[in-house]
Amino acid sequence: SSQIYPIHLPRETRTRRALLICNIEFENLGRRNGAEVDVAGMTKLLEGLGYMVDTHYNLTSQGMATVMKDFADREEHWTSDSTFLVFMSHGLRAGLCGTESRGGTTDILSLDTIYEKFNNQNCRALMGKPKVVIIQACRGGKRGSVLVSDSTDPAAPAPGSADAFSEELEADKICEIHLESDFATLCASTPDTLSWRSPEKGSIFIQQLIEQLRNHACDSSLQEIFRKVQCTFENFPRQLPSQERTTLLRKFYLFPGH
Repeated sequence: SSQIYPIHLPRETRTRRALLICNIEFENLGRRNGAEVDVAGMTKLLEGLGYMVDTHYNLTSQGMATVMKDFADREEHWTSDSTFLVFMSHGLRAGLCGTESRGGTTDILSLDTIYEKFNNQNCRALMGKPKVVIIQACRGGKRGSVLVSDSTDPAAPAPGSADAFSEELEADKICEIHLESDFATLCASTPDTLSWRSPEKGSIFIQQLIEQLRNHACDSSLQEIFRKVQCTFENFPRQLPSQERTTLLRKFYLFPGH
């Protein structure tokens, strides 16, 4: 179907790869106890879905950027149909903390860097293919819950007017494509809020993501699975995963076993 991302190659010749970066030990921040459980669970899941996982631990922001560039340049992406990019670290609204982070202004990897490294200009091998970004990190220090009453808020935002497409565009011999397309991103929490992790069982978000992918990869699209993950937090108001910066143009099915 034209509404579904295709799998062109048989499993025997397909070279799916995934990148997993996990920062556990930091020079100035607390150790992320339980993160090893997250890594083991995600690795087992992705390998079961046919991805060879490149795993890196305890990197500075520059180290993370270098690893991403090297991964984006891998030849295997030409004979792959998709990739997973998984990041686990301490985090702030500004981005992911590197191992030398001292706060909001030092050794922070901006999330923009992820999309820059893997956009259609810098990673041609993955052009037109789903790039799934998973971010397990806090995004601030606020709790994600609030006590509400039954009163209504009279101030409703006015609907914005959408920009109309220009009618003066002309076709050209040069192929013009979107700079940033085919991404699907699920963050552990909404902006400015905390995400929660058990020192024994790992992150709540990663636990739920693994469970939903295992149960529904065979029958649900990726974005529907993301919604199922979000629904599991309905009775845990301190945290809510957030789908952001998603530019999928079709439905992405993982087709486990195919």
